[in-house]
Amino acid sequence: MFDSEVQRILDFVARGIGVRVVGAPGSGKTAVVNNVIANLEKTGVAVHFISGMRTHRGIPFSAIKGLGLDMRPGRSGVFDIADVFAAQLAKPGKHLMVADDIHLVDNESLAVLEAVRRRSDCPMVATAPDTWAFSKGQLAVLNQGREAHLQLDPLHYEQVHMLIAQVLGAPADAEATASILTKSAGNPRLIVRIAETASLSDLLVLKDKQWRMTSGSLWNEHLRGTLEALLSELTAEEFTALHIMAILGTARIDILQKVVSLEILENLERRGFLSVMNDHHSGAIAAISPPVIADYFRGQKMLRDRHLLRSKIAGILETAPQTTGENSSTSDCLTQLLAGLRLEKGDDDAVTARHFHDHNAARERTRFERWEGNKTAANAVALLRTYWGAPVNIQRATRVCAETLTADAEATDMLFLTITEAMLAIHTGRGPGAAVEILQALAATNPEYESDVTNAIAFLTASHGRIQRSGEQLTEDPDSQSGMRNLVCGLLELYRLRPDAAIRAVEGEGDEDAFPHLRPFIRGFAMFAAGRVDESLVFALEWRAEARRNLDQFGVVTSSYIAAHGLLYRGNFEEAEYLMSSVFAMGRPGFVVDSLYDAMLRLAGLRHATNVVSPAFSIAAQAREDMHDIGPLPGIGKGAYELIAHSSAQPATFDRKATKLIKRQLKSGYVLEAMMTALLCTCLCPGRPVLDLLQKILRESGITIHDNLLAIAAAVVEGDHQLLGLLLKHYEPDPDTYQIGMLLRGALKRHVVEGDSVAADALAQASSMFAVRFPSANEQLSFNTFRTTPLTEREIEVAVLAGHRSNVEIGEHLGISARTVENHISNALRKTGATSRNSLFMLVGNSLPPR
Repeated sequence: MFDSEVQRILDFVARGIGVRVVGAPGSGKTAVVNNVIANLEKTGVAVHFISGMRTHRGIPFSAIKGLGLDMRPGRSGVFDIADVFAAQLAKPGKHLMVADDIHLVDNESLAVLEAVRRRSDCPMVATAPDTWAFSKGQLAVLNQGREAHLQLDPLHYEQVHMLIAQVLGAPADAEATASILTKSAGNPRLIVRIAETASLSDLLVLKDKQWRMTSGSLWNEHLRGTLEALLSELTAEEFTALHIMAILGTARIDILQKVVSLEILENLERRGFLSVMNDHHSGAIAAISPPVIADYFRGQKMLRDRHLLRSKIAGILETAPQTTGENSSTSDCLTQLLAGLRLEKGDDDAVTARHFHDHNAARERTRFERWEGNKTAANAVALLRTYWGAPVNIQRATRVCAETLTADAEATDMLFLTITEAMLAIHTGRGPGAAVEILQALAATNPEYESDVTNAIAFLTASHGRIQRSGEQLTEDPDSQSGMRNLVCGLLELYRLRPDAAIRAVEGEGDEDAFPHLRPFIRGFAMFAAGRVDESLVFALEWRAEARRNLDQFGVVTSSYIAAHGLLYRGNFEEAEYLMSSVFAMGRPGFVVDSLYDAMLRLAGLRHATNVVSPAFSIAAQAREDMHDIGPLPGIGKGAYELIAHSSAQPATFDRKATKLIKRQLKSGYVLEAMMTALLCTCLCPGRPVLDLLQKILRESGITIHDNLLAIAAAVVEGDHQLLGLLLKHYEPDPDTYQIGMLLRGALKRHVVEGDSVAADALAQASSMFAVRFPSANEQLSFNTFRTTPLTEREIEVAVLAGHRSNVEIGEHLGISARTVENHISNALRKTGATSRNSLFMLVGNSLPPR
């Protein structure tokens, strides 16, 4: 889990720089240090390890005596011990001091360390909590010599997925992964303990090679000891404050301050037990972090002060008044939005997800109780609308559809109720046929709905099978108030890759829409399909920010799907993966957007699929398996992901499989998906059959924005290196700049695999020149299916410089030793099977330009 952090520490230590590793309790500090020690001891470095312990911090010299120094009788003072320790550090060879949990080291041992550090330039690696207020003695030890700072942040969704797979031997499904992330707040120790104890308690069971939850909770008595250790440093007042917060749940700060002093709240926030965030409706709100602590308090059966606490806060438990906030201002500056997204990465996904869960659960419960009291169509629609975005209670949804009184229902309510019932039939596995029958039954008994029903059937048929021919017209009813025709027309035009027609179909605000989120979704994704990537990103990120403030899970999922495509297209993989991770942390959404959730799982696994990560452990394995290979939107069908994840080692075989898939997509009428598949395959492994299909699709759709990419791809495929050179020389940046870089690297690797060294040399030169003209700060997606073992991030960095620089130059550029560079190159040659530095460079590609 911590390979990159370990490598960074090793690089610093190799340069004689100490490292302070900080993070929350359980964040993995000791695991990182132990890994560093193991790596260094293999290379002959003498590691002197000191460990701070809570039970020993009051015992003089307890930590330093753990080194087993050979002391003379009667000489046990600070300077006596320092003399012996310094003498050991002066012995020939490389040395490293490690102080794990330096905040728990006794004062006398700290005094020895201070004296030793003044006499020796040996680097030190120390670990401590990130919020710890260091004493003067601790700072005296830490602030000697050069020191780097390494922060261990909470894990995000995909890292949690991988950690669970490592601990339990098999991956967990999306619901279990999201629940463990939410409860642990991304804390590695808690993730491991929750997963282990849940499997021991049969709250997680292995089914179909995935761990799945057997109930709605993961709390079990085996977790008690872990939580007691986590809370052991709290004062009595802080412990009581957390208990009060567990009773209150997520609460406004002004309400919380009535029963907990501001000083205590500040202490809890500083120590990481309290998360504060802004809510669009309620202002600043606070919640316990990690959320499993709240389960610990709520799970106590015999606490004497529970009734006293409840009496104390009885007058505080009131519904927070709702305030109307202003929508976010429109911004056309993508740079600012991306900067905001990067800042958001520092937020706690788990706490945000918990806030969404609490809001959705409270809203669903209130609306269900209102419907039970009065089973009108209006009350039913209010409840069912929550299930379009938030998780579905199948039993309640089915009951509402069956028992709602529709005699005096409004037309829009009746239509929404029936379409929701049809969607529910698909969601519960009855299939599109049952959904169509439900809609047809409405039209048979209510002829006035015939137009809207026809349009709804067209939408369901197109979204779950194949699209109707372009010449077929949707029915129009001038008396309809639902806006169904325009929405369905826009979706169908989007599926057919006619983005301009899709945008025209959904012009206007659509205030009368029965399905308000579909109009902006069509508009935003149509802009992306038309090649207006940056416009689409701005639109989607602003919509997502507003949806997060409104606690609107439907809006968050749909806007994130659009934004993820835009970010991936621009090569912003870090931002895209965080954005999708924040969606996954909320758990599987309602039945209307669950297909987009599965699509994002496949998109998130796409980069790892190109790097030959085992498909069983890829995050994409959490997507539903019962999906078709093709779908109306990119990623909804699993064909493209399966093609890349299970591709043959031979480019010709890849061409044949890709061509077959694209033709199937076109035959079903899903032209947009076919275009995106052809574009991706062309950039990863350019070949004539797929390029011909891509050119034909774009020509027939009237889309010209990719003409430069097509011309360059044609020159690459035809081997016309002179024309390629001219095209690249006169190329100016456009939306496909990142894709062209991918295309050149994909062609380079293809020629290396096929053994065409002349063409490979030409492509290596062209790719290098392009990288110099258009340097990218983003990681370059590269098809590594043709090698058996993926390289680490550091090995790739070294390999891309190996064709231009010596080991010493590479070491100076990356801040590591020449010996470390030599080891990386040796490992990379072994993994790839390359026979020289130049062939290694050509195989890896030049993702970093020479300087």
